[in-house]
Amino acid sequence: MFERFTKDARAVVTGAVEHCEQAGEKRVEEAHMLLALLDRKGSRGSFALTSLGLADRRDAVARDLAEARRRGGFTRADADALSGLGIDLTEIVSRVEEAHGSGALAAGGGGLRGRWPGRPSFTRGAKDLLTESLRVALAHRDRHIGDEHLLLALTARPGVPAEVLADHGVTYDGVRRVLWGGGAAKAG
Repeated sequence: MFERFTKDARAVVTGAVEHCEQAGEKRVEEAHMLLALLDRKGSRGSFALTSLGLADRRDAVARDLAEARRRGGFTRADADALSGLGIDLTEIVSRVEEAHGSGALAAGGGGLRGRWPGRPSFTRGAKDLLTESLRVALAHRDRHIGDEHLLLALTARPGVPAEVLADHGVTYDGVRRVLWGGGAAKAG
């Protein structure tokens, strides 16, 4: 499938691996893909993010992703569902961190130090994101997968990256309008 990826899309995947390695993690997640997308300049995906006002908010997005990771990757919808069952996710995170240290619920648990042999693997969610980007490209009758297709796939999939993007005014419909809609899209 990677032969269908443009130079920009390949750079996003490579950047995601680098983000994963820099964080000392073993598995590339969708959040790493989002961070790598935010690093791009001069691509269709970066154009869409800039048009929707996200270009200058990379640090805020990274903080939001880190906070969700600290909560064990739970979205607000997950927290609300648990709350409906009488479970306070904030209280659980606090208690776990009291007993095991800050960030204990984050995938990988922060216990990994240094490098490990080989490249990090991709989580099921990251693999599904790549597959979804192919579907998005085919739906737009594009022969190649660009970073804009990765961005659209991120906004279309439920989970923390889509929630963080939506919190910052970047939605599937907004990205689609900027890239293919022929008019200016407004954040939110």
